[in-house]
Amino acid sequence: MRSRHLLPIVALASLLGALPAQAKDSGIAYISSEKDHAITLVDLKTLTVMGSIPTCNRPRHMQRLPDSRRLMVACSDSGRADIVDLDSRRSLGRLPLGEDPEVFDLSPDGRTAYVSAEENGALNVFDLVAKKLVRSVPLGKEPEGVKVSADGRHVYVTSEVANMVHVVDATTLRVVKNIVVGKRPRRMAFSADGSELWVSNELGSSISVISLRTLAVEATIPFELKGMRPDDITPVGLALSPDGRTMFVGLGRANHVAFVDMATRRTTQLVLVGKRAWNLAPSRDGARLFVLNGLSDDMTVIDTASAKALKTLAVGRVPHTVVIDD
Repeated sequence: MRSRHLLPIVALASLLGALPAQAKDSGIAYISSEKDHAITLVDLKTLTVMGSIPTCNRPRHMQRLPDSRRLMVACSDSGRADIVDLDSRRSLGRLPLGEDPEVFDLSPDGRTAYVSAEENGALNVFDLVAKKLVRSVPLGKEPEGVKVSADGRHVYVTSEVANMVHVVDATTLRVVKNIVVGKRPRRMAFSADGSELWVSNELGSSISVISLRTLAVEATIPFELKGMRPDDITPVGLALSPDGRTMFVGLGRANHVAFVDMATRRTTQLVLVGKRAWNLAPSRDGARLFVLNGLSDDMTVIDTASAKALKTLAVGRVPHTVVIDD
């Protein structure tokens, strides 16, 4: 890895650019490990660990830069993002992200990062090319989840303490609506047509479904597991199936993943995984689902057709986010 941490603007602009069309996907799952300060690599064909990439301190949320072969990694204890090239598996440089960054989303062109700043109760907006903070937007306490609309016009942010989703205008960088949801909202996912925003309520054992036309909650989906108290069912991670028909939900301390039918908004399958099912991601074809288990330090691979776990493998201490490059 390169020792320098900040890149010149010209180099960074190139870094944020698109990759030539001939590049191929790596066939690897990338998993951030908070306590190992590394990204674990898993071969998607053999489902075995093939190594790791050192990164900055306490890597958490990760996301592909649009139209590129670069992975952006938010490191909470470093206050920076590491930019990793997926082909060479090396760091290309690091960018400032403010104090204790956790979850972020990117503008459609990949040049602006919207980052939740939990300690400051704000959404920090960074110009990634100029390497500077554009504005800090005050929000409710402990903001976490961040999602940018497909057209880039709005940014949605959950506030764990206020039990709200804040709607931020991406042009004016002002809050235009506060939507009350369930208790301790964490993560979000859009429906396939972009008309709904699904929000996990960790201490509400439920999902709030927000209509993006009315900016109001139009449904609440509760979770129940036989023999478990509602307090033991703590949904956090959300991922939509590639066909848009199923929302996969990690149920936290319930150690299960729920398959929720998007049309009926009912749970159709419950799959037992590891301890504290956290974040998750499907394969491109939707045949497999990769689930990170934060308290057992492993990842469970699920066959989605049969709703059965295929394999569980150790992927580093406190795995946070998985990105599938298939």
